[in-house]
Amino acid sequence: MSELLNVLKSRRSIRKFEDRMVSGEDLQKILEAVQWSQSWANTQCWEVIVVRDEDTRLGLQETLAPRNPATKAIVAAPLLLVLCGKKGASGYYDGKAPTVLGDWMLYDLGIATQSLCLTAHDMGLATVVVGLFDHAKAADILGVPDAVQVVSMIPLGYPEKAPKAPERKALDVFCHNERYGG
Repeated sequence: MSELLNVLKSRRSIRKFEDRMVSGEDLQKILEAVQWSQSWANTQCWEVIVVRDEDTRLGLQETLAPRNPATKAIVAAPLLLVLCGKKGASGYYDGKAPTVLGDWMLYDLGIATQSLCLTAHDMGLATVVVGLFDHAKAADILGVPDAVQVVSMIPLGYPEKAPKAPERKALDVFCHNERYGG
């Protein structure tokens, strides 16, 4: 099995972290993974806010929906990465969206998020992608301008333990030949 496929298969969402700081060098490598992610017409519409301050993380924790399983991770992880995207940048030519999908910001941020999470996992670090929160309140706490959308929060640190892999759909359940249903 290729090394990349092994990383893909072994990465898990981690919500419990060791009390150990991530080095600046490791953080730099993870941010470089975002930097080198592909994007629509190389727009690189992402912005990343690195949050270390505990009071800020506590405020962001309060934006999570009730019973969100990542609530404790927002503060327990030594770092919190908040991914944001520039509105109206990705998926546009001459100010117009030429596809039925319109703004491709979420697509590009998904690619950047995958790059970030897989790189962190490959380095022995852990992440969980958090999306169920009050985005407007989070943007206010972080001073994010209106032209930029807060998309996700990603706690980053060393895993306390890794859970087993969940069941995966068989290829023949979602893979079609030539036509849908084929």
